Amino acid sequence: MAVFTPVTLDDLSQWISQFDLGKAHAIKGISSGIENTNFFITTDSGEYVLTVFEKLTFEQLPFYLNLMRHLAERGVSVPAPIANHEGSIINALHGKPASIVTKLVGESQLAPAPVHCAAVGAMLARMHLAGSNFPMRQGNLRGIQWWNETAPTVLPYLSAEQQELLTQEIATQNAYAASPDYAALQQGPIHADLFRNNVMFDGEHLTGFFDFYFAGCDTWLFDVAVTVNDWCIDLQTGELDEARVRAMLDAYHAVRPFTAAEQAAWQTMLRAGALRFWLSRLYDFHLPRDAEMLTPHDPGHFERILKLRIAHPAPPLFGNH
Repeated sequence: MAVFTPVTLDDLSQWISQFDLGKAHAIKGISSGIENTNFFITTDSGEYVLTVFEKLTFEQLPFYLNLMRHLAERGVSVPAPIANHEGSIINALHGKPASIVTKLVGESQLAPAPVHCAAVGAMLARMHLAGSNFPMRQGNLRGIQWWNETAPTVLPYLSAEQQELLTQEIATQNAYAASPDYAALQQGPIHADLFRNNVMFDGEHLTGFFDFYFAGCDTWLFDVAVTVNDWCIDLQTGELDEARVRAMLDAYHAVRPFTAAEQAAWQTMLRAGALRFWLSRLYDFHLPRDAEMLTPHDPGHFERILKLRIAHPAPPLFGNH
């Protein structure tokens, strides 16, 4: 885990008095995530998750936390932020913004079967629909503007072949994002990071999505692409498992039918989802931040996925199967 800001039980005991949660009894670091410092905490009133935000600011955080509250109020299983006595859901801890949210039950399903992928697809569609009337707007902070800003910083570390792949894919995505076809895609708040370790299951029952701190407004299809590129692949090769892809897409389509414009954009969007995480992993690998414990993810994983999505068309969103 990345521990950028250590928090002791004594620190927590003083800080938590502003909440109606009773006394703090335990705090334990969570062994995932490289953007924030996360802890499980135990209080008189139960177990919760404490997050100290390392990059997001007090000004940026209301979007994420209010989105979670909005979704929770509409029946989407996500952690609900806990307000303090003053009604604030964002409060300073060690000079950084922090929040407490409810803890989901279950565990991550790291070896998903089609039944798990179907559950994720259906919940993702419900999440998109529930967020469609969320009043706050914030762009995807790891979207195409960030890709264009970040690519030049990692290019010097890459081989000539990798430089060509990255440069050409950025050009492809820039051209597509400027097209009328892209403008026709449905948009709204997206999770943008719905990997296997950000979903909880109790057996085959999906108990919730969490870690919304990459969320932003973007195309819903990009969210689907990011999710398929993690849930529906062989982790060793990056190749798609058609049974899992079909299960996820069919379940999503049954809740929110895909459009013809989305069908036409599907292959390009899968490449976009792979590019986004290849680029962020390249950045974290070659330009790491100091942290107490930080192991960057392998950038080669999403480089392989991007090459596969370019070379081999994926199953369609709907029809022809």
